[in-house]
Amino acid sequence: MLLLIVGIIVFLGIHLLPTLTRSREGLIEKFGENGYKAFFSVASILGFILLVYGFATAPIIPIWTPPVWMRHLAMLLMLPAFIFLVAAYFPGRIKAVVKHPMLTAIKTWALAHLLANGDLAGIILFGSFLAYAVYDRIALKHRQPTELIETPGPGSPRNDIIAVVLGIVFYVVFLLWLHPLLIGKVVVPV
Repeated sequence: MLLLIVGIIVFLGIHLLPTLTRSREGLIEKFGENGYKAFFSVASILGFILLVYGFATAPIIPIWTPPVWMRHLAMLLMLPAFIFLVAAYFPGRIKAVVKHPMLTAIKTWALAHLLANGDLAGIILFGSFLAYAVYDRIALKHRQPTELIETPGPGSPRNDIIAVVLGIVFYVVFLLWLHPLLIGKVVVPV
């Protein structure tokens, strides 16, 4: 469980850095833009590896048992999560309406997994990501626009079609093959 918690702290901690404008600017001034990006990338990868390994090896400590219908609801919520995730990279009307589809995807993913998992490690992992995404979305309202958070115009309607189609494809592929392969858990409830 310790590796999971350390991984979450490192991964989400580094992702909270852009919300701390002075700290971010200080690091860029000290190490340069490329040095900052390298530090950010290495810390992100390290944190991600720690949290994945920590989650995979964490003891299963049941806190509550979600009813089967919540697993179905979680599966349903994951479809728009994948669409929002793709929409973050294909600016269209979805991105214009949602504003920050990546954070919306993270919030939807985390909520869906909180509904479907009742063990302590799952609550810590998914609760942390949900709290992070809510905090970051609020913080975005108070930050100066940068190339990372500036939202362009509505984009092409064709991009919405791409986001929906790719989101559905990724959803099906992850549901049927990648989740059992990468996470080790079959998703489709019986």
